[in-house]
Amino acid sequence: MKLTDCHNFQDFRKLAERKLPSPIFNYIDGAAEDETTYIRNTQSFETCDLVPNILRGVADIDTSVKVMGQNLDIPIYCSPTALQRLFHHEGENAVAAAADKNGTLFGVSSLGTVSLQEIRKQYHGPQCYQFYFHKDRGLNKAMLENAKEVGVEIMMLTVDTITGGNRERDLRTGFSIPFKLSLKGMYQFGIKPAWAINYLTHKKFSFPQLDDFVDMSDAVMSVGSYFTEMLDPDMNWDDVAEMVDFWDGEFCLKGVMSVEDAKKAVDIGCTGIVISNHGGRQLDGSRSPFDQLGEIVDAVGDQIDVIMDSGIQRGTHVIKALSMGAKAVGGGRFYLYALAAAGQAGVERALDIMRSEIERDMRLMGAKSIADLSRKNLRFR
Repeated sequence: MKLTDCHNFQDFRKLAERKLPSPIFNYIDGAAEDETTYIRNTQSFETCDLVPNILRGVADIDTSVKVMGQNLDIPIYCSPTALQRLFHHEGENAVAAAADKNGTLFGVSSLGTVSLQEIRKQYHGPQCYQFYFHKDRGLNKAMLENAKEVGVEIMMLTVDTITGGNRERDLRTGFSIPFKLSLKGMYQFGIKPAWAINYLTHKKFSFPQLDDFVDMSDAVMSVGSYFTEMLDPDMNWDDVAEMVDFWDGEFCLKGVMSVEDAKKAVDIGCTGIVISNHGGRQLDGSRSPFDQLGEIVDAVGDQIDVIMDSGIQRGTHVIKALSMGAKAVGGGRFYLYALAAAGQAGVERALDIMRSEIERDMRLMGAKSIADLSRKNLRFR
């Protein structure tokens, strides 16, 4: 199977599975506990039907959106995710380059493996920074100041990871950073020598967003202990309000799932929210973002930019979310599988396919622009 054989999300997933050692593939592919929420995230779109209009003169299609002050050429962006150089040595550089080429937003994680400075020097498209809130308030301030200095447009505070989800696939394989593999896990690395050669012949990855503040070297702190020891489970609305005031710019909460919390985000001055359950990786049994989208848009959609992620695999999923009132959608796995499969070329192909699907679907819906999409074009079973 080659990159040219990949025509959709599932094709990229299959190629990534062939390329990656099982523990790493399952880290991307897995979710919390029974993975019911992970499955529901995509299934929720299947209970919603599109009702197209015809004879609307759709030769010219405008897929652009404006979200949190940023102009995007396509209404889907690359959500911030951790550990990207573990999946392919090009890591965040590959994703940033592909997003820049497609005129869309790219997110860098606090646990990213390429620095904000490096990304900003090379790529000039809109960028958000996914931030974790630490017990050390001085550390939080220093990291915010660093993001300001490099010119990050959007601060995106993740609020649904005050403790790690129970990801049982990782427990079975022994996946962790640094690696502490079971015998079965070590065997899976052994039968994928191409990944091992690639990993060993390129510079060892680190966590540059944290390097100046936290010693994440192997002997000192793992990613798991970082979450347990460094992040603050007592984070509250007052803390976030202080961050919003300090940032004084586009500020987004990622992981909002209730109307009540969406209203509070408006009250403290946030300019955006991402309706998300972290791709099903945190609280299993939680509601899917698409199922929750309508009532949140109805409550605050005229006061704040409502974005949605989790479960996006097709252009029609994007069309349905936009029709429900989302200003844009984010995706993680859709580009991570492609990154693992072929680096920058893979991410570019994944975004090209998504762009083509969205354009085709808009024509078939009779929509010249994103503004033409509405709930009038949706029916729920």
